[in-house]
Amino acid sequence: MPTMKKIQTKDVWLFVAQMLLLSLIMLSPGLISYVTTHDIQVVWGSLAVSGYWLAPAVVVYLVNFYLCVPLLWFRHRLWQFAVANAVLIIFSNSHILFKDFDTLPEGTLAGYSSFLIFAMLVSLMAIGIAISIRYVMRQGEKKQKEVEAELAWLKNQINPHFLFNTLNNISSLTQIDADEAQDAIMQLSDLLRYAMYETNKPTVPLQGEVEFMRNYIRLMKLRCNEMTTVNFQSSILNPQLEVAPLIFISLVENAFKHGMNSNAPATIDISLTQRDGTLVFTCDNTNNPKPTKDRSGSGIGLENTRRRLDLLYPGRYQWEQTVTPENIYHVRITINIK
Repeated sequence: MPTMKKIQTKDVWLFVAQMLLLSLIMLSPGLISYVTTHDIQVVWGSLAVSGYWLAPAVVVYLVNFYLCVPLLWFRHRLWQFAVANAVLIIFSNSHILFKDFDTLPEGTLAGYSSFLIFAMLVSLMAIGIAISIRYVMRQGEKKQKEVEAELAWLKNQINPHFLFNTLNNISSLTQIDADEAQDAIMQLSDLLRYAMYETNKPTVPLQGEVEFMRNYIRLMKLRCNEMTTVNFQSSILNPQLEVAPLIFISLVENAFKHGMNSNAPATIDISLTQRDGTLVFTCDNTNNPKPTKDRSGSGIGLENTRRRLDLLYPGRYQWEQTVTPENIYHVRITINIK
């Protein structure tokens, strides 16, 4: 429903903009006459002439833009398009085409014929302009649909294997601490509810993203042993400021995938801060790359995240990715979300 409302609003503004521009074109001879002569009679005469010759072209343009081009031209019904425009041009210019030439002053027939040809050419030009503008709009809409489809595909690539790992951990936890297992199930339920029902919009409030990330990290910590230290900090000044949903979750998952080590101490530090219109996500984890033989999902989460940022925040984000001499994998993303 919000999408339909957005599309209708856009169409209304397009119609208003076109009518203002066409009105300006129709009124421009009168405005020029007023500036040059300050004679109201001359102004009215200029407006009458412009209306007489240009009004048909305006009608032809509007009918083509809203009916003939989308319903006939783009559907390759070229014969119907040609016939419809022939009838439209004749009808809209009937006051010129079917004028009683006997009433014209002597010697003005040739000049009137030239103006008649000019009126026909202007109508044809109006058709060409309507086709061109519609074509540009169609290409833009096609590109937008392609971007939306790619974004949906990228979001769906968020690896769900954390769900299976978490369920296994919860299963084991039920034999040790039933209360903690119950809490974990509730957290998992909240995660799934948010991922399924709250992220279908282009943007979501930061408050929801922070809570989702916090619950996600709590569940991922079930997989960690005493050798791994996990820290998460958030500082959000405006919880209602909106951001693309689940934009950082692949990086969090990546930190747990490569940061945990059952044989040596490991650290995972994650933070999300917001100041004014700037959002900063940082993630530092002990670098424990997977064995060469295990390349499942290698780099896909990072590539998808970066591609989503390219599509959603072009020229509005910075990406910093390094491995420090202390063997700490560091990633920092700064986004201008205002």
